[in-house]
This record gives sequence, structure tokens and C-alpha cells, in this order.
Amino acid sequence: MWLSRRPRRDGRGGALTGTVTVPGQSAGVWLEGERRGVTVYAPGGYHWAPELGDEVLVLKTGESGEKPCAVGVPVEGTVKPGEVLITGRKCSLRLGLDGTVFVTGLLVVNGTQVGPPPPDDREG
Repeated sequence: MWLSRRPRRDGRGGALTGTVTVPGQSAGVWLEGERRGVTVYAPGGYHWAPELGDEVLVLKTGESGEKPCAVGVPVEGTVKPGEVLITGRKCSLRLGLDGTVFVTGLLVVNGTQVGPPPPDDREG
């Protein structure tokens, strides 16, 4: 369609990377200058808030790019195609290709701790 071939008037792309200056779900991100109130998006069912200093991908939405939104961070670690890895500061959940679920950290199911606590959380 002819609209898809029309160049942007400002000559810039609609995506940038920036550094989080205000953490949380309504983040501040340093792009060409600091932008506050940047909405954070994540896949359905997944909730995430960037931390101070995270590098994030920011899409400029709206008629003239006036509504920036953060959509993710660079991938760290390694996953095989088709695997899913969710990480936190002290825990991770990996969904393996063979159906195995790998959990690191303290696992609590319906309020009941499963297994011993991780070594760094033990008393002694």
C-alpha cells in the first residue's frame, strides 16, 4: 500500500533504545532527553517493571511519536529456540523443550515450600 512506502517526515525510525532513569511501570527513560511516564508493555499474562539503569527498547507511538512505550530489554543468557526462560534477581524458571520445568530459587506451591531453601538463604 502507498502509505507503507511513504517516508516519515522527521526522517527518524519509530524505535530507540534508552536507559531507565525512573524504575517502575510508568518509567522514566533517557532517549534524546529524559521522557517520564513511559508506559511499559509485556506479553499477555506477564508482568514486568524495568529497574533503574536497564537498557530498554522504546517504540514511539502516536501521530508524531509523542507517546513512547517500553517493550523490553536485551536478551541475556542463552535459550534454545522454543524454550522460555523467566528470570528474577535470585530465581529463574526455564520451560525446556522436552517438557521439563527447571526452577532455581525457593519454590512455594499454594503456600507450601517445596524442597530445602537455596544454599544462600540457609541459616548457619
